[in-house]
Amino acid sequence: MKTFYPAARDSAALDLHRVQRRTVSVLSVAQLLSSVGSGASLSVGSLLAVQLSGSNAWAGSVTTAVTLAAAVAALPLAGLAGRRGRRAALVTGQLSAMAGSLLIIASTVSGMFPVLLLGAALLGLGTAANLQARFAAVDLADAEHRGRSLAIVVWAVTIGAVAGPNLIRPGAAVGEALGLPALAGPFVFSAAGLALAAVLLVIGLRPDPLLLAARIRTAGEPLAAKGTTAARRRHGLRAGLRAVRKSPRARLALFAIVAAHGCMVAVMSMTPLHLQLLAEGPMADMPAGHVHAASTDLLVLIGFTISLHIAGMYALSPVMGWLTDKTGRLPVIILGHGLILLAVCVAGFGQQQPVLVTAGLVLLGLGWSAATIAASTLLAESVSAEDRVLVQGVSDTLMGAAGALGAGFSGLVMAGVGYQGLNLAAAALAAGVLAVAVPAAARGRATAAAA
Repeated sequence: MKTFYPAARDSAALDLHRVQRRTVSVLSVAQLLSSVGSGASLSVGSLLAVQLSGSNAWAGSVTTAVTLAAAVAALPLAGLAGRRGRRAALVTGQLSAMAGSLLIIASTVSGMFPVLLLGAALLGLGTAANLQARFAAVDLADAEHRGRSLAIVVWAVTIGAVAGPNLIRPGAAVGEALGLPALAGPFVFSAAGLALAAVLLVIGLRPDPLLLAARIRTAGEPLAAKGTTAARRRHGLRAGLRAVRKSPRARLALFAIVAAHGCMVAVMSMTPLHLQLLAEGPMADMPAGHVHAASTDLLVLIGFTISLHIAGMYALSPVMGWLTDKTGRLPVIILGHGLILLAVCVAGFGQQQPVLVTAGLVLLGLGWSAATIAASTLLAESVSAEDRVLVQGVSDTLMGAAGALGAGFSGLVMAGVGYQGLNLAAAALAAGVLAVAVPAAARGRATAAAA
């Protein structure tokens, strides 16, 4: 099907399917490149925070800074996308994150903890851009393929994000070659990947999918309707929440997204420290010459565990997208939070066994994937086109806020009630989503059967 782009200067016809395929491809490769940074920060961030601050209580501070900055940046980036298009917003996020990676490298050299937190905050802008990218994938998507398009972009994170935690050892070699501390090495790869992602988006994301979709949508509206649409445009958290409140399905979707992310970040951010604490007992009885080797093995274990967790988050995203399109949004949301509930029980009750902790982290990633893809798809189609970008920004803001709270309080919760108690708190949140989603799905089936 050929569709004309009203604002094209040469009046040439654009095949929307071709533009959509190109958009998804460019977004996917950019996600792959930029995700190396998030993988590095997840695996090394808590270790750097403890090293530079001198206290385990600050272990979650890097993840908190990343997620809080992502939350704060989500609405401004959404506003920038609404004014200038997705390309401007995504490139701004990637370049800011590149600067953050360089600041984190500087913090390892200077030993300045505040510089580490500032760098982590700038990395958060990249996280906000990556979250927005999944919505950019559905700007031009057909209704029956929205889940798949969103999932493909989410899936593209797999290679970079899984590689990130495993760059600890090669990163250490690169760091030494450059005269940097070992833990700075992974962020060298991060900065390079983010720079390449920004260049790719500048060159490849043309035409801009959001601007193209808006022009096509408004081309058929009467002049009066166009004026009304422009007048309805609002910005800010309150306006976005008002738009969400109009739709019960949008409210459920937002709750599912926020809860899934909060559970995942809280448990994931404390797992490296938990594994380190598990290993400290046996290492205390080792000869001095063996401690260094054991420490290296511990870093490998942490990197491997986080890699498997991230693989769970992203590797089966196309499957989750397919299920979302074929079985419906609510069943996959229920599947996702059911997996999260199972995951935190496995990790919590198996806390003394690294194998069970790792298995729990994998299940946690799978649950996050299912819940986030299905709920994001449901959210995008449950509000009006005029409110969609704003609501997406609100979603990313609250998602980031939940992650920041999860990371910030997870250290305190773990210090108070342990790793098992932290997992049980996450279980309660997942159960709350299921208590809302299961009856909603049942009502939907009853309505469909009666029709």
